[in-house]
Amino acid sequence: MATARDIRRRIKSVKNTAQITKAMQLVAASKMKKAQDQALSGRHYAELMNKVLVNLHESAIDDSHDLLENRGDGGKTLVVLVTTDKGLCGGLNTNLLKAVFRDLPDASFVTIGRKGCQAVSRMKKDLLADFHVTDPVDFAQVKTVSKFVRDKFLEGEFNRVQVAFTNFVNTLSQVPHVDALLPVEPLELGKPKDYEGVGAESDADAGEVPEAGYAFEPSAQVVFDHIVPQYIDYQLYQMVLESRASEHSARMVAMKSATDNANQLIKDLSLEYNKLRQAAITSELLEITTAGLALE
Repeated sequence: MATARDIRRRIKSVKNTAQITKAMQLVAASKMKKAQDQALSGRHYAELMNKVLVNLHESAIDDSHDLLENRGDGGKTLVVLVTTDKGLCGGLNTNLLKAVFRDLPDASFVTIGRKGCQAVSRMKKDLLADFHVTDPVDFAQVKTVSKFVRDKFLEGEFNRVQVAFTNFVNTLSQVPHVDALLPVEPLELGKPKDYEGVGAESDADAGEVPEAGYAFEPSAQVVFDHIVPQYIDYQLYQMVLESRASEHSARMVAMKSATDNANQLIKDLSLEYNKLRQAAITSELLEITTAGLALE
C-alpha cells in the first residue's frame, strides 16, 4: 500500500505534467487559429481556380495537355504523404497511415513530415524523397514538392499521383483523405473537393460548371502550360494547409484532454491522501485514548 509520502510525490509529479500539457494546449490553440484561418481563406481561391480551369478545358475541348493525360488504370502510383513533424496529436497520423498502407500497398512515396517518413521507412516502402515544410506553410516550399512530382509524372515513371492528407472539417473532426493530384481529371474539375467549402454555407450552384467563353492567345497549349501547373501547385498547397490545420486542432484537443485527465487524477490522489491521513490521525487518537484508559 502506498504511503502518504508516496502519494504526495505522485501528486507533485502529476501537477508538473498538468502544467506542461496546459502550456502545450495554449500554444496549440494559438497556432490552431492561424492555421484554420489560413486553410479556410485558401478554399475560395482553390474553388475559383477550379472554375477557371473548367472554362479553359471547355473552350479548348479538342486540345490536350500532358498533365491532363489519362494513362489508364495500370502502372505505378506515387503518393504524396502529408503528416506531422511532431507527435502528441492523438490518432491523427495513425489513422492516415492505416488508410494509406491498406488502400495503396504497392505505391511509392514522397513524404512531407517526419512522422510519415519514419513510417514509410519502418514499413520498408519505396521512399523517393522527404520534404520539410515550415509552420506557417510556405507556398514556395510546397511548390518545390509539386514540381518534383510533376517531373516524375511527365517522365512517365508513374501513371498517377495521389495525395494522402488529413482533411480539416472542424476543431473536433479531422478525416483521413486520399485525393488524386495527377493526371488532372477534366470530368472532376467541376466538382467541389471535400475540403472546399467545408464549414461554409452551402451554395446550390457550387458544383455547376460556369459557361465557357475564352479566346486563347497565342494558343491553348501555351495557356495550359501556365495554368495547369499553377492549378496543381495550389491544390497541393491547399491540401498541406488542411493537414496543418488538422494537426494543430488535434493537438489542442489532445492536450486539453490530457490536462483534464491530470486534474482529475490529482483530485483522486488528494482524496486518497486525505483518507490515509485521516486514518493515521484516528489511529493515533485511539492509541492515546487506550493508553489513558490503561493508566486509570
